[in-house]
Amino acid sequence: MPVWSPLCRKLCALSSCVLALVSAGTAIAATPEPATPVVVAAATQQRFEDRIEALGTLRANESVELTATVTETINALHFNDGQRVDAGQVLVEMTSEEEHAQLTEARALVDEVERQYQRVQSLASQGTAAKALLDERSRERQTARARLNAIESRLSDRLIKAPFAGIVGLRNISIGALVEPGDAITTLDDDSIMKLDLSVPSVYLGALRPGLAVKATTSAYPERAFSGEVSSVDSRVDPVTRAVVVRVRLPNDERLLKPGMLMQVTLLKNPRDALVIPESALLPLGREQFVLRVVSEGDTHKVERRKVTIGSRRPGQVEILDGLAIGDRVVTHGTMTAKPGKAVEVRAVDSGAQPLTELLGDKAAATAAPGAQK
Repeated sequence: MPVWSPLCRKLCALSSCVLALVSAGTAIAATPEPATPVVVAAATQQRFEDRIEALGTLRANESVELTATVTETINALHFNDGQRVDAGQVLVEMTSEEEHAQLTEARALVDEVERQYQRVQSLASQGTAAKALLDERSRERQTARARLNAIESRLSDRLIKAPFAGIVGLRNISIGALVEPGDAITTLDDDSIMKLDLSVPSVYLGALRPGLAVKATTSAYPERAFSGEVSSVDSRVDPVTRAVVVRVRLPNDERLLKPGMLMQVTLLKNPRDALVIPESALLPLGREQFVLRVVSEGDTHKVERRKVTIGSRRPGQVEILDGLAIGDRVVTHGTMTAKPGKAVEVRAVDSGAQPLTELLGDKAAATAAPGAQK
């Protein structure tokens, strides 16, 4: 047998180690990198509008504070707090016995002077009564009618009626109370339609016009959006704020809206068909915006970084002006773990109809959430 020198034995051992390391590296390199789980959404064409945001306080279509016009005692009340009333309905009666007696007397006097006038007029037509007497009877008739009208007016002042249909507020008086001119009795609001006066920057004047669609929300009904339209635009711009007042009308058929409520209002202008993706798909880099677009090669899905030009935004969505086409799929969850050119596993397609936890379950949602780390 050949005799191996110590140096040869060391070289053989070193060669064996190198071969083992090379074999192990080859095996590791052959192991494919696992695909990154992601949630995607398709770019779709939707109806889109530019939005002007503003705040406003609701007012009733018609609103008035009902007050007394004479000094008198309240005799009867014909309404309850929060009651709906019709136009012309009597709400309050005041003491008026004296005026009713005067009314009876005045009517009798009018009847009497009318008979006297008719008799003298008949005689004057026959030439048996002087014209001066006819003129005197005519003046008496006019005076009696004027006195009757005055008494009827005083009686009307003792009846407080609803000037329009609506809902009364809380009453501030009781039967038997003595009221004076100007004393508040209650409020009356026509809440069938609500009005909002908004202060809008004058730079939007070109887009403001009657009929412009409006969406309004309030914290009192967080799940509701109320639709309306612009009814008028003020003829002047405030020289200090450079803003113009825009009046909005909101139908209130359900009577949910109340005067004084604060509303967040969105004026919708320039309606159009636009390419839209979820806002969560955007990857801002400086002043530029990118998305991870899914590219499919057979059963393999990879992502590529694609620069996009965005337009207007609305809650949860953004308009894409350039960089994508209808049907392109972009990563919405998992954007921080997916890498361009690397394989991804599409766990779900987000249509926006349900929360992510319902799409994947809590565990999968945590894995694919934006910013999740391996």
